[in-house]
Amino acid sequence: MKEPLLQQGEGTDAMGAMPSTSSPSYATRTSVQAAFDHFASHVTRWAGSPGMFCAALLMVLAWAVTGPIFHFSENWQLVINTGTTIVTFLMVFLIQQSQNKDSVAIHLKLNELLAANRHASNRMIGIEDLDEQDLREVASFYVRLAERARQAGRDKCAHSIDEEGMSASAMDAHRPAHAREAVAVLGAGCSGREGAL
Repeated sequence: MKEPLLQQGEGTDAMGAMPSTSSPSYATRTSVQAAFDHFASHVTRWAGSPGMFCAALLMVLAWAVTGPIFHFSENWQLVINTGTTIVTFLMVFLIQQSQNKDSVAIHLKLNELLAANRHASNRMIGIEDLDEQDLREVASFYVRLAERARQAGRDKCAHSIDEEGMSASAMDAHRPAHAREAVAVLGAGCSGREGAL
């Protein structure tokens, strides 16, 4: 069964890029992506097991013990260098796939918490799409919120970035179009909700 492909202009991400959580292309899944994800998950779990660590340690010890037999020759050194380089090179991609999936899952869970909490600002959904300078500006607002909380002392009040006067356009300026649309849709369904857009 051949799956439909989205054209680049239809909300897809660049070829080979990790889709953002608010991108429509993240929801599409090809059989190749599914197979690689399944393979990467199994291999990273297997490689991180105590048994695999012990097996790798035994291989290194066996290699070290054979050193005198091969007179510590260049070929003897080349065996371990080549083997570890190849394994490391391949594992980087598998580990990165697993980390990408974990990162997206965490972002989606946080987005759900933000969307469900009536005191939270929906503008924080998809904030991972902002560039570093914009994230620093958002962080400065939270520094001010923390200072306000310290000054309030024992008086526990819920605060949001919406209270600090950061305009929606400042956060949305560098956000990709698909992320702005996702936040707008969430905000539209929140009539009367405090903290909505």
